[in-house]
Amino acid sequence: MDEKYLIDTQCWLFWHISPEKLSEKQYQILEDGDSDIYFSTVSAWEIMIKYKMKKIKLPALPFRYIPDRIKKDNLTVLPFSLENSLRIENLPDHHADPFDRFLITQAQTSDMILLTNDPIFELYDVKLQM
Repeated sequence: MDEKYLIDTQCWLFWHISPEKLSEKQYQILEDGDSDIYFSTVSAWEIMIKYKMKKIKLPALPFRYIPDRIKKDNLTVLPFSLENSLRIENLPDHHADPFDRFLITQAQTSDMILLTNDPIFELYDVKLQM
C-alpha cells in the first residue's frame, strides 16, 4: 500500500453517485486499490443528518447503504477520537462547517491525505488530494 487517504463526505458521495465530479487522480486513487482509504465515522454522521433532512438522496437507506459500500470498497472505518475533538480548538476559523473541521483534525492526527474537492481545505495545514 502506498499512501493513507481520508475521503471527505462529498468525495465519497461523488464516488458512488456522480463519479464524473471527481478529479482523474482522485478516481484513480479510489479505484486502483494500491492505497489505504479511510472512511470517517464523522462522514457517516453527516450523511445520516443530511439524508434525514432530505438534502441528499441515496440508492438505499443510509443505515444499509453506508456499511455495504464500505465493505464493497474495502475501506477502513476511522473513528472520531477525543484527541480529534480537542484539536479543533487549534484550527483557524476559516469556515464553520463542523464536519469539515472534524475531518481536518482526523487527517492531521492520523497523518493522512484528505481527498476533497472543496477548495476551503487549502486554507488549513493538512495534506490534500484534489
